[in-house]
Amino acid sequence: MQMTLRWYGSKYDTVTLKQIRQIPGVTGVISTLYGTAPGEVWEMDDILALKTEIEAAGLQLAGIESVNIHDAIKIGSPDREQYIENYITTLERLGQAGIHMVCYNFMPVFDWTRTELARMRPDGSTVLAYNQAAVDAIDPAKMFESIAGDMNGTVMPGWEPERMAHVKELFEMYKDVDDEKLFANLKYFLERIMPTCDKYNINMAIHPDDPAWSVFGLPRIIINKQNILRMMKMVDNPHNGVTFCSGSYGTNLENDLPDMIRSLKGRIHFAHVRNLKFNSPTDFEEAAHLSSDGTFDMYEIMLALYDIGFDGPIRPDHGRMIWDEVAMPGYGLYDRALGATYLNGLWEAIEKSHKQK
Repeated sequence: MQMTLRWYGSKYDTVTLKQIRQIPGVTGVISTLYGTAPGEVWEMDDILALKTEIEAAGLQLAGIESVNIHDAIKIGSPDREQYIENYITTLERLGQAGIHMVCYNFMPVFDWTRTELARMRPDGSTVLAYNQAAVDAIDPAKMFESIAGDMNGTVMPGWEPERMAHVKELFEMYKDVDDEKLFANLKYFLERIMPTCDKYNINMAIHPDDPAWSVFGLPRIIINKQNILRMMKMVDNPHNGVTFCSGSYGTNLENDLPDMIRSLKGRIHFAHVRNLKFNSPTDFEEAAHLSSDGTFDMYEIMLALYDIGFDGPIRPDHGRMIWDEVAMPGYGLYDRALGATYLNGLWEAIEKSHKQK
């Protein structure tokens, strides 16, 4: 595996490439062209500029997270053909630039959702958190007004601010889209792009829905072992794979994370490994990556990845805000650096124990 860190670019990120380069064992970053809209064709000059900047810092651009999917594709509206063609053009350019992994998601309206940006933990650190009761108290029709009026109210990471102005319109667009239609539209999209992925050896790694259940009545399908195996089977191509995010699948305590990993041998192209601490099945918060700080056995997760021969990029995720750092919630330097070092240590121990057998 290759240890990486998510990087939001020199314009947006408080963490620098120089700092990332100094984290032991981190050799690459996962990034994207921030500021591009879903459906927009990426310019080759912009792709190469991003890659060159990262390589000049002594790191590798190990993959793209994300090339966002336009809502027309998810809904299956007539204009999806143009947006799929745009997506294919972007994939071609990424392949030509030597980039071979793309993370994406197929979540309607919102990306991953949290209800708190800075829940205080007993040690004084702050973390992202989710409480279903808080979500249930939100009126989706009034979300944009709430966000505009109170930036500490219903702002949630993963929500694209430029799209919130159209939230009512988006909900209306999805009113006839259920799980089955969303699956069908995902299948159509994947079948259209797989020839390009085959030509340029691009691994498409779908990110799970987070949390792993319906939010605001919207369909969510990438949530469990049954559904992800269905997706693998419906477009049975090795380039059709997953981002295995332990924190996203792990939001549903019924998901057996090591078992899911072993069931996806050869189809996990990217991994986010992080821990959660549950206060109830629908109230959880991000924890330090250490197993004992949360609910998940991180050793068993890393062991499962080792057992299936996972050799793709991996990254820590959603770190705590510690040591008075001021940064994007979940994406500061210090706790993610600790997480990367911890995960590397687990991998080294697993690797050495297997060599001694």
